[in-house]
Amino acid sequence: MKSHFGQPARVDGARIVNADSEPENWLAHGRTYAEQRHSPLNKINPQTIDQLGLAWHLDLNTHRGLEATPLVIDGVIYTTSTWSVVHAVDARSGKQLWRYDPQVDRAWGINACCDVVNRGPAAWQGKIYVGTIDGRLVAIDASSGEKVWETLTIDQSRPYTITGAPRIVNGKVVIGNGGAEYGVRGYVTAYDAETGEQLWRFYTVPGNPADPAESPAMEMALKTWNGDNWWTVGGGGTVWDSMAHDPQLNLLYIGVGNASPWNRWERSPGGGDNLFLSSIVALNPDTGAYVWHYQTTPAETWDYTATQHMILADLEIDGVLRKVIMQAPKNGFFYVLDRATGEFISANNYVPVNWASHIDAETGRPVETDEQFRDAPKLTRPSPFGGHNWHPMSFHPDTGLVYIPAIEMAFEYEREADFVYGKNRWNMAINMETMMPPEGLDPKLTRRILKAMARGHISAWDPVRQQEVWRVEHSGPWNGGILSTAGGVVFQGTAEGKFKAYRADNGQLLWEHDTQSGIVAAPVSYAVDGEQYVAVMVGWGGALGLAGGVAPHEGTKVGGRLLSFKLGGNNQLPPPPAKPQPPKPPEQKADAETIARGHELYHTYCSVCHGMSAESSVLADLRYMSEQTHKIFYDIVLDGAYSGMGMVGFSDYLQRQDAQAIHAYLIDMAHRERAARAESATWSAIKGFFYDVAGSVASFFVNATP
Repeated sequence: MKSHFGQPARVDGARIVNADSEPENWLAHGRTYAEQRHSPLNKINPQTIDQLGLAWHLDLNTHRGLEATPLVIDGVIYTTSTWSVVHAVDARSGKQLWRYDPQVDRAWGINACCDVVNRGPAAWQGKIYVGTIDGRLVAIDASSGEKVWETLTIDQSRPYTITGAPRIVNGKVVIGNGGAEYGVRGYVTAYDAETGEQLWRFYTVPGNPADPAESPAMEMALKTWNGDNWWTVGGGGTVWDSMAHDPQLNLLYIGVGNASPWNRWERSPGGGDNLFLSSIVALNPDTGAYVWHYQTTPAETWDYTATQHMILADLEIDGVLRKVIMQAPKNGFFYVLDRATGEFISANNYVPVNWASHIDAETGRPVETDEQFRDAPKLTRPSPFGGHNWHPMSFHPDTGLVYIPAIEMAFEYEREADFVYGKNRWNMAINMETMMPPEGLDPKLTRRILKAMARGHISAWDPVRQQEVWRVEHSGPWNGGILSTAGGVVFQGTAEGKFKAYRADNGQLLWEHDTQSGIVAAPVSYAVDGEQYVAVMVGWGGALGLAGGVAPHEGTKVGGRLLSFKLGGNNQLPPPPAKPQPPKPPEQKADAETIARGHELYHTYCSVCHGMSAESSVLADLRYMSEQTHKIFYDIVLDGAYSGMGMVGFSDYLQRQDAQAIHAYLIDMAHRERAARAESATWSAIKGFFYDVAGSVASFFVNATP
């Protein structure tokens, strides 16, 4: 489709700044540079929403997580799916116009902590831009889907990844990266949108003190670090998701992530704030020069990133109109800052928090409690998943509310004894065995307990009064991002596979639609020929989707899709496939000690991708391995027979006897699953009742902990 500018995706800064003059489009990641994720469209409203139905759906040929925010430009949707694949789709019919696959080596997936996801593309002057999971930035012709240029943005000898969407400011494509769990040094880089030439790079943490500092900002940051080897691990501070831009102030805001390793006493034993970890940093987008910063979690040690969605708005506070930047980072506090200077204005906790009592109004620093794990394990809230993760918020300028997809979880932090950096593994200096389910416990009981202890909700937050106005509880955490509209409606997808609409003023449920799979992405709204649509990527996955085991939604595994809804839509999703019957597993020949060792090894090396208790609704469920897979199990696990599908070999970490123990554990879990499927409905219901009681008791004690 051709735009009124003569070619597809003819986007520039003026168009994004004036996006409200063309509300039918969604031109940038957050619709505008302010990243408010609010649509001016209003034909879908509380009076008409009962007519809302599915207009069309597009299958995207993936069973991994879908996290992208689509762009909609002059009747064409541009979106991304797993492995950084880009799709152009007719926004009216759902017909795919072209597909670009950057051909990422599937073995690179071992470096992706949290699934091989991508959060969306950017558009500029007839090109579509995507960051790939293996660290490339690619420019694609919006008409043909052909590559125009690509450039490598990382050192591929280190475990960097890119999952975030690029932002384009003043003709410069800005991209960050991830990898702090494994051990990297964070930075953002700007490239010429036309040629791909690197224009500037801003490091977020200092490198080796023996080397010259790259900038005055790094000289300043170096004074806040102590120790003799943090740069060996990398230091962390990756900019893996959120950015925003104020064209009037000519400032680019970046959200900086967690440390490498997490453990502050291992990383910087002499103390220090460790700038710019867990910070909002304002840069000059033309030069990459530092302007100001605000650190949400000094000396971060809990994976409390500040990479979460940032929103720019003008708010009247104490009778004065303030230009603010707002964020609900992982640490559980909602922040309002002056976006011109970084001055702290206010903060309050939006979920239960026990690592800090409050944010000091004079200093803007958190007042930490004694709930630290330096000398002993501590049950801490929020968990590493945060009070809010990457899932975007929305700001409604009419209600004045920010809608937060919030999470309530606790986590027992404990120092790892004798931490040693290891290549191609998680390097956090945290004992992750605290996340391991007890060996021998019925996986269904484990799941019920974890479900009862992990909560999710929408929090409608007043940023001026720093208080919650209303909330909607969900059945669990890891629900999708949020869209608000001028029609007075708030849209969100949920982990259990429902796409829902609520009144923006009071949270009343107005409408819902079964999507057959969990939703983690944020919706967008657009219009074609005067008809308003709401579109969302549907595909369960991401960090909690992988590690958490069985998905909250019922039914079988369904492939990822792009769904679009409109008033009067009558499209139907095909029925999901029947749930497969578990094949008969091999005879168990291992003893109890070997199975117990396999349980420990599995949850050390395998569960982050294949799910707790060997249950998975994203990757292959290893309890359902075929006879042939059992036969070549060691070829897969040790020698990388399936590396072309992303399953690399682990011979650098596991011996033959280790793989045998893991295999024995999986065979044991397969026999348990087969026995559970054979239980009578009555006995299963009785067990379910008592398991729910056990979950409620566990939840009570965890949440009663101060």
